Amino acid sequence: MHTHVIIMGVAGCGKTTVAEAIRNRLRFILAEGDEFHPQANINKMSAGHPLNDEDRWPWLRLINTWMQEEEAGGRNTVVSCSALKRVYRDVLKENLDVLFLHLKGSQELLTARMSARKDHFMPASLMDSQFATLEPLQPDENFVEISVDAPVETVVEQAVAAVEKYMRNKDERAKVEA
Repeated sequence: MHTHVIIMGVAGCGKTTVAEAIRNRLRFILAEGDEFHPQANINKMSAGHPLNDEDRWPWLRLINTWMQEEEAGGRNTVVSCSALKRVYRDVLKENLDVLFLHLKGSQELLTARMSARKDHFMPASLMDSQFATLEPLQPDENFVEISVDAPVETVVEQAVAAVEKYMRNKDERAKVEA
């Protein structure tokens, strides 16, 4: 089984930057989770309305289907996706080996970052709903938490190192089981 990495966290935490670094350094196939949103979801968020679970289910299933297709083709993937709730993460990891890299930062820091962004459809006014929705990862989930309070280069190095370690450990487990 190949490795699939979800770079997760609330808006403004740096998911795309970290996902691009993993693609470039580890040669994973990259998907930007936002690109799987139907236009209705984008319109809703652009109008300042948070998505509900019913809005998210088809989006999450599309991401999972894409990762399964890449798995069938023998490719590792990295996806930027908020993955805020446990039930969302459960859909994302169906039938796959997924490592969640949770980019964590304070609400003040990430709201400031979102307020400064001009090229994103989600307004900073939705940050409260993002933090309210976020559920902590549980011990039975494969995950690493990385603070985004550090410089971006440090965050990227920690993320790449975490994926490399996860893959080494997975390879070692596979050898033991063989």
